[in-house]
Amino acid sequence: MKTISILGSTGSIGTQTLQVCRDLGYRVAALTAGKNIDLLERQVREFQVPVVSVYDPERAEILKKRLSDFPCAVFSGEEGNCIAASVPESSLVVTAMMGMIGLKPTLAAIEAGKDIGLANKETLVCAGAVVMAAAEKKGVRILPVDSEHSAIFQCLQGAGGNPVSRLLLTASGGPFYGKTAAELKNVTVQDALKHPNWSMGAKITIDSATLMNKGLEWIEAKWLFSVPDERLDVLVHRESIVHSAVEFEDHSVIAQMGVPSMYLPIKYALTYPARVRSGDYALSLIGKTLHFEQADEETFACLKLAKQASRAGGLYPAVLNGANEQAVSLFLEGKIGFLGIPAMVERALSETPRGDAGVLEDILDADRRARAQVIEYYEKGVL
Repeated sequence: MKTISILGSTGSIGTQTLQVCRDLGYRVAALTAGKNIDLLERQVREFQVPVVSVYDPERAEILKKRLSDFPCAVFSGEEGNCIAASVPESSLVVTAMMGMIGLKPTLAAIEAGKDIGLANKETLVCAGAVVMAAAEKKGVRILPVDSEHSAIFQCLQGAGGNPVSRLLLTASGGPFYGKTAAELKNVTVQDALKHPNWSMGAKITIDSATLMNKGLEWIEAKWLFSVPDERLDVLVHRESIVHSAVEFEDHSVIAQMGVPSMYLPIKYALTYPARVRSGDYALSLIGKTLHFEQADEETFACLKLAKQASRAGGLYPAVLNGANEQAVSLFLEGKIGFLGIPAMVERALSETPRGDAGVLEDILDADRRARAQVIEYYEKGVL
């Protein structure tokens, strides 16, 4: 029996994490959400959650009134999220919030000595040095929840201390696999949200369509597994059966396979190091074929930009992420085209001064500036 907290409980990862908790009989000590207080209220009541935080203060007040008959403390804003991340009863905090909003609560959870089930990749993309140093200092474990990083983590369980030659991150290729830049010029938001294999939130689905998601995972893998850029590679694997692989110095490759469902990596993070039986998630390889290709970084420039930011280091990954989050938001609002996303990210990176990413406030400032730059590009029509 474990007691966990979930940051971002109403999103795709959060709701699936709660399903795992139902199946395992785990307790839930705290939940956070951004706006969806209807679902959040149902979750609080079902799991008898004593602490909850809503980022929007007005919605938090509405939820507090709705829960007036229920013994639950309701907080709001960034401070409330940090309180929820730090409740004493929880031993593991699943960080399922999307974007930079998850950084400070993750650091609060680490400071409180909680193990982290990491689904918020932006935390390590922007502040990998800060987060990993804090985790080492407090002696907490960072357990990857993303399917690709969970796959690598699982492959490394059998490494026996042998050195790694390469980490192979697999990518589905998204909904626009095989298309040219000309064909991508007029794709719609609805087109971009039609992922062929995975059911995810809107922002991560767009990132999958641009291949930025794989670029962010590239940077995250560097920090999680302490490998340099030259020991990372991305392979397009349309079937989404091999979730990632590890190549060792003798060129043997160990891969982790499974059905394309987040339920399994979430469950492994929650039960680690044990493996607990899962009912309807058996993988059959009968009749299956597996294909692997190099990613098209010219057409899908976001992956190339992420690699460049990773190699440049410093504040470049924070700028990459901030500019991308803002550009994706503009695309989802119908204000820019699909190809405007990499164009705006590239422009923001080109205007980034060099700086160290070892100080949290510098990282947050770089993120704010990148977002402001993208809004300025849009308002001035410079791209």
